[in-house]
Amino acid sequence: MSDLRTTDPGDRTGRRQNGFRRAEAPLVPRATIGGRALVAVIAIMTFLAAVTTGAVVLVAGAATEWQSDVAREMTIQVRPAGGRDIEADVTKAAAAARATAGVAEVRPYSRAESARLLEPWLGSGLVLEDLPVPRVIVLKLDGGAPPDVAALRATLSRDVPTASLDDHRGWIDRMRAMANSAVAIGIAVLLLVLAATVLTVAFATRGAMAANRPIVEVLHFIGATDSYLAGQFQRHFLALGLKGGALGGGLAIILFLVAGFIGDRMVATSSGDQVSALFGSFSIGAIGYFGIAAQIVLIAAVTAATSREVVNRTLNTVE
Repeated sequence: MSDLRTTDPGDRTGRRQNGFRRAEAPLVPRATIGGRALVAVIAIMTFLAAVTTGAVVLVAGAATEWQSDVAREMTIQVRPAGGRDIEADVTKAAAAARATAGVAEVRPYSRAESARLLEPWLGSGLVLEDLPVPRVIVLKLDGGAPPDVAALRATLSRDVPTASLDDHRGWIDRMRAMANSAVAIGIAVLLLVLAATVLTVAFATRGAMAANRPIVEVLHFIGATDSYLAGQFQRHFLALGLKGGALGGGLAIILFLVAGFIGDRMVATSSGDQVSALFGSFSIGAIGYFGIAAQIVLIAAVTAATSREVVNRTLNTVE
């Protein structure tokens, strides 16, 4: 499991004697069950961390798109009331919206279109003539010149008392809170993965030190410095960390590539449109892949640093 050698590290010139290279044996066997198990554990943790990062990127990206789409629209809802002509009220509300600066497009929904909006909850084929189905007017906003929402709301309250203006601010706040919660959960999962990695590497390093303590003591006695021994362990566990991290991160990248490919193939289908509306195209983009690559390096670095710290503390107990 290690590149440690039993020759004296300080004897750089003694590696060749009488024309022959000294035989060097690893201090810890390189291929052991413990080493393979540690690589597997690191691979699993890296995979979970990478999947979490990708999911956070997808949710945050989808939430940003939702906020952008919702922020470009407002909705006027005209409710039917006794003694009032709802068609006239819809016409007045649409005219007030068109007269408002910053409103680029006004689209009143017909009665049939408004009724179809209720089909996902009430089903199709229902007779809605006797139900007080409100009429909806969708306003497309000019991104460069936001409208005076307060003035439009006051105009509607004066001319069309049954109309209400929704600027979707509540939806935007909830989407922002959802995105922030997803990011916070992702960070918490990453911290847990790093903590588990530190504990696992610490146990593995202590096990390797305990199994080879007599050899380490001999090397220490004949002049091997603590920094040299710690550096050998550090390089060994760094290699294990990179191997496990690359395996787990590579599997996560393949998972997202396959998911993106399947998502592209499902475009223009009902289920595909619903998934796309929620999570986008399942593409985490360059930022997501860079984040996964950074996690591979981070976990490998944490593995190496943890092993070095454990070795230094152990060597302090060697007489």
